[in-house]
Amino acid sequence: MTNRRTPGKTQLLILESDDLIRGLLVRWLCEAGYAVASDESQPGAIALVIADIPNPAQAEAVLKELGARHGVPVLPMSGRFRRYRGAPEGVARRLGVARVLPKPFSGEELLAAVEACLGGR
Repeated sequence: MTNRRTPGKTQLLILESDDLIRGLLVRWLCEAGYAVASDESQPGAIALVIADIPNPAQAEAVLKELGARHGVPVLPMSGRFRRYRGAPEGVARRLGVARVLPKPFSGEELLAAVEACLGGR
């Protein structure tokens, strides 16, 4: 993957309970030049929250709570979001977010979604 950012410049918060997935996300994002926190108690200004949504039926409530708590965009990801044509865009519109990430996804898909959520900052 290419380095799109100055390391440490943009901090992202990852909320993922699976250690292997969280570790992979941290690696991909750090390689791309992002600063990454995986604990809400870590200090620093967060630009984006990347959150696993295990139950899409509860996505709206979870996103509202995370948005209120952190005051930044949220990128939801879930193995239960559908991948068929147009589905991720429809889910993103319904939830009021820039993008959603259906699992599994590639590092390139992750970085494209992060960039879209950050508005190309």
